[in-house]
Amino acid sequence: MIHLTNISKQHGSQVLFQDISCQILPGSRNGLVGPNGAGKTTIFRLITGEEAPDKGSISCAKKTVIGYFSQDVGDMAGRSALAEVMAASSETMLLGEQMRQMEAAMAEPMSDDAMAQLLERYGDATEAFEHRGGYDLESRAQTVLTGLGIGPDDYNRPVESFSGGWKMRIALAQILAINPDVLLLDEPTNHLDVESIIWLEDWLATAFKGALLMTSHDRDFMNRIVTTIIEVANGSVTTYSGNYDFYLKEREIRRDQLQASYRRQQEMLAKEEEFIARFAARASHASQVQSRVKKIDKIERIELPPEQRAMRFEFAEPPRSGDDVVRMSNLSKVWQLDNGREKSVFGGVDGVIRRHEKIAVVGVNGAGKSTFLKVLTGQTKPSTGFVTLGANVFPGYFSQHSMEVLDPQRTVFETVQDAMPMAAIGTIRNLCAAFLFQGDLVDKRIEMLSGGEKSRVVLATLLARPLNFLVLDEPTNHLDIQSREVLLTALQKFTGTVVLVSHDRHFLRSFVNRVFAIDHGELRTYEGDYGYYLDKVKSEREA
Repeated sequence: MIHLTNISKQHGSQVLFQDISCQILPGSRNGLVGPNGAGKTTIFRLITGEEAPDKGSISCAKKTVIGYFSQDVGDMAGRSALAEVMAASSETMLLGEQMRQMEAAMAEPMSDDAMAQLLERYGDATEAFEHRGGYDLESRAQTVLTGLGIGPDDYNRPVESFSGGWKMRIALAQILAINPDVLLLDEPTNHLDVESIIWLEDWLATAFKGALLMTSHDRDFMNRIVTTIIEVANGSVTTYSGNYDFYLKEREIRRDQLQASYRRQQEMLAKEEEFIARFAARASHASQVQSRVKKIDKIERIELPPEQRAMRFEFAEPPRSGDDVVRMSNLSKVWQLDNGREKSVFGGVDGVIRRHEKIAVVGVNGAGKSTFLKVLTGQTKPSTGFVTLGANVFPGYFSQHSMEVLDPQRTVFETVQDAMPMAAIGTIRNLCAAFLFQGDLVDKRIEMLSGGEKSRVVLATLLARPLNFLVLDEPTNHLDIQSREVLLTALQKFTGTVVLVSHDRHFLRSFVNRVFAIDHGELRTYEGDYGYYLDKVKSEREA
């Protein structure tokens, strides 16, 4: 369907690809992986024609419809949410209008030749309209919007009234509703809650019949959807037939085999070079020396790819807190809306968070998870009741808002230094390096950082302080899979108390031992891990 052949691409002095080839076959499910900056987004842009290769060719089957979802939403205004989604299928809607005009024309008298030509054009338009799913476009748009959390009550809401995260969902719905032959998804789960991610998984598995190429930092999502992994790294592309977990295992096997071959080759070369050095001056061995020189000159040298850099850190042993870390009594939060009405977020919450607990706060988007964390940490005052911290509790709070309040003019080094003013320069640099800020990168200003880099800076500032109660609101949002695994390992070893919100199911399943679920203003407690919570919810629904 789509073939990239001997592609080379360079951005400035950075060589992204050198003679790479790969293909997207009809109906295939492909995951695109690789370190940040390796060129994953460039591959998307090459396929869509937004960029051209410096060398090589890209071929695509005729009339192939490509849908591309990226993190750049663009302007949305002047339409309802439903109309905005349907507008993305403008060519399909135009075909429908042309078909109606041709149907009207058929009712008028005309020559046999003219009618034959009209019928032929009508047949072509009908075939294309049906191929694009034109007959069920509106119902498909409604289904996709609902699945992504925008229900019938919001279909006719002006699109400009939605927040940035919800506009991302509308943009994703546009691409899905096109029903393309090839679907390119760049981090589609970034702004979705767990319920919407599960819906998208089911939709891709059952409703979508085209080819898929996607990137995602959600390990579970990748494992359940893709059957082929295309790795972009070190200027080359490598294909693995399997899901993400298979790719990790197979990559290690291939790396071990390559290292073994490299060691054998180095040992052989060392012996040959030793022979050449020993007998180079002896006329009696001249022919043997020349033969070995020619032999090693012809050998294709095995090169080991550089190791991918990853965060590496562990939380310092925190001070011991009291057994009761937080006590909540008759806790509630009500927001005053612009129209004068009130919206109850949660109410009547009583309970205790105990030392060593690792608690997930779950619920659909808008349920009040972030508000609950803000009330816990004193960022927002409760409407009724109170929160009492236990003895010797030192809380630390991470949220996307934490990233927004970073001073954009400060450097990475200065920001981390502010969190540990008494530390030596070497200590600060080591902490920065653990979060991948090495060398000149520590002098990079905050305003120049990506979302993932800002997340790492905030996590570094948390690590710099002696905290024993971590409250984390979507700490994994801008981290790649490898960085998520490092954070997960560090939190598993952390001996303090953690309350977090995350839509990464692998992260939750591997970490939490208690769940708070917010649903329709009620906070329910599940005394078990994330798997226990899912089983209980399933049995409650069936009952």
